[in-house]
Order: sequence, then C-alpha cells, then structure tokens
Amino acid sequence: MRIAIMTDIRELNEAENFGRLMAVFLWIYGLMSPAAGLIADRINRKWLIIGSLGVWSSVTLGMGFATTFSQLYVLRAVMGVSEALYIPAGLALITDYHRGNTRSLAIGIHMTGLYTGQALGGFGATVAHAWSWHTAFQSFGIIGIIYSIVLMLFLAEKRPEQAVEKRAIRISSGLGSVGKSLGLLFGTISFWVILFYFAVPSFPGWAIKNWLPTLFSETLKTEMSVAGPASTITIALSSLLGVITGGIIADRWIMRNLKGRIYTGAIGLSLTVPALFLVGYGNWLPAIMGGSILFGIGFGMFDANNMPILCQFVSPRHRAAGYGLMNMTGVFAGALITEWLGRSTDAGNLGKDMALLAIPVAAAVILLLVTLKPKYADKTSD
Repeated sequence: MRIAIMTDIRELNEAENFGRLMAVFLWIYGLMSPAAGLIADRINRKWLIIGSLGVWSSVTLGMGFATTFSQLYVLRAVMGVSEALYIPAGLALITDYHRGNTRSLAIGIHMTGLYTGQALGGFGATVAHAWSWHTAFQSFGIIGIIYSIVLMLFLAEKRPEQAVEKRAIRISSGLGSVGKSLGLLFGTISFWVILFYFAVPSFPGWAIKNWLPTLFSETLKTEMSVAGPASTITIALSSLLGVITGGIIADRWIMRNLKGRIYTGAIGLSLTVPALFLVGYGNWLPAIMGGSILFGIGFGMFDANNMPILCQFVSPRHRAAGYGLMNMTGVFAGALITEWLGRSTDAGNLGKDMALLAIPVAAAVILLLVTLKPKYADKTSD
C-alpha cells in the first residue's frame, strides 16, 4: 500500500524510507524472538498466542488512524514485539500435538495460513485504491481482534506429561534454566548449522515478501493496485503447493531415512536458486511469473520442514527457544536485505540485486547436506 500511503505521508516517496519502515518491524521482531521462545517454553502457549494476535490486530487498527511517518514507524516497531511472541509458541504447540509422521504436514498446513494471509494482504493495495489505506488497516485490524476472541474459546494447550513437570522446575529455577537452555542449544554444532541454514534463505524470503510487488509493478509497467495482488497471490498459491507437497514427502521419506526431512528442505531451497535469477533478470511476464511460482514452491518445501528438522536435534523442553533464535537470525537477515533493497530500488538495481541472493542460498544447501547427520526422527530428551 506504499503508493496509496505516500500521498498522505510524503516521506514514503523515497523507497529507502519505506525500507526503513519495513525494517524496523524486522529488527524489533528479531530482537524479541529469542526471549519469546524462552517464554513459550515456560508458560501457557495458548495465552501467548492469543495475546500476540490481540496486540498485532490492535496495532493494525491503530495504523489506520496514523497521520505521520513517525507514528507509522512506532506502530511497526510494536508490531515486531507482538509477532515475535507468536511463531515460536505456535510451532512448538503444533509439534507437541504431532509427534509421529504427521509433523511436517502439520507444520505445512499451518504455513498455508501465513501464505493465505500474504495473498490477501496483496488486496490491501486494491482496498486502498477503492476506498483508502486507512480503511484497509482498520478493516484487517478489526477482523484480527474478533478472531482473538474466537481463539479464547477453542485453542487448547498441550504438553507431554513429563514436560509439564519439567516446565514447573524451569519456571522456579529462573535465570539458571534460561542459561541452561541457551547453553544446550549453542553447545551443539548442529544447531549452529541449522541457524545458518535458516538465516540465509531469509534474505530472498523477506526480499520477495517486501519487494516483489514493487518489482512486478516496475518490470511489467502495471499499477500497484494490480501488481500487489498479482505478486502476492502468485507467491502464496505456489507456496501453498510447496508446503503441502514438502510436508507429505518429508513425512514419508523420514520413515525410510532419518535425513528425509533434511533432503526435502534442501530440494525446496535448491528450487529457489534458478527462481531468483528468473525473477531478477526476467523482463517479461512468463519469466517473472515462472520464477515467482518456482520460488514459492521451493520456499514452501523449505518452510514446512524447518521446525521438524529442529525437532531431530533439540528436545521439546528447548524447541520454542531454539526456533526463537532461528527466527532472530532469519529476521535480522530480512531487516538487512529490506533496507538494502530500498536503496537498490532508488538506484534502479532491484532486479539484479535480488538475483544475486541465489549465491548464498546455494552455499546454505551444500552446508546442510554435508554437515547435518541426525540420530533421531524426534529427539525426546536432552
């Protein structure tokens, strides 16, 4: 909705300022993620999830009343706090419900919600064009507040019995248990590899999420009210296919090979390498659409298996904390790339610089395949 908003907030006429606005959310989100994971391992995740959604939606509603760049900037920062509280708790809760060969598919189905939201978010530009950008923010905010009330009634916590007892011990032991969690995570080479593997694809992942509508609009010479939905729907629908396919393949493959989830994630990530070149250098509709579809499928396969791969190396006691740290590295990568591509857009180099992100992704795939050697399909103890 940048085009609509910048008619009222002049600072957004510069792509670099828009990059700053997107990036502040990511910086706060990243800083809060490890703390959010540690909290989720220690308290009732149901209320953490509901609180996150309630605050997020209230901030979204508030953005509909903003009149200055400073107000938008502060609200985006608060959004980062609320978003950070959700994903480690949500994914850890799902893995406790799905402890067998349904885990990757369950995570994949969960991710379809994120991608559906991303697709619907593209219509923010359409709503802003038809009514106003204020209406778009206010409408989405109200919907989220109502849904947080629905979750109060239907969302339920679930932890293994032994984890409930150990959680009580961890809560009572305070900072000592936090230090132990961090020590166990950082004390294994596998976790460092997983951190790198998660962070590097976040460069193109956040680049596509934040800048693909702009690239569509500039490359295809279309209005943002058309380019916004076209780009987000293309990525979201192909990602839906990727997470479901990646979940099914990984769940079946791990029954025969402990590296099944790792192989599935690596295949998905490999698909994003040629996709980034097509998106970045394609200057006609079939190339940029084909690259977007290929990227969505590949990134979806990768996304469906991140938490399940972590579960092969980290016990339930520390998974939310582990994913919080993964989220931090990935989001920091996204913040860096979002600001950089803002300057790149002003310089007219958006497509070329986006294509270059394929190089570190290829390196991450190689490192993953060479170094990760799981001993368990699901690690249950420290």
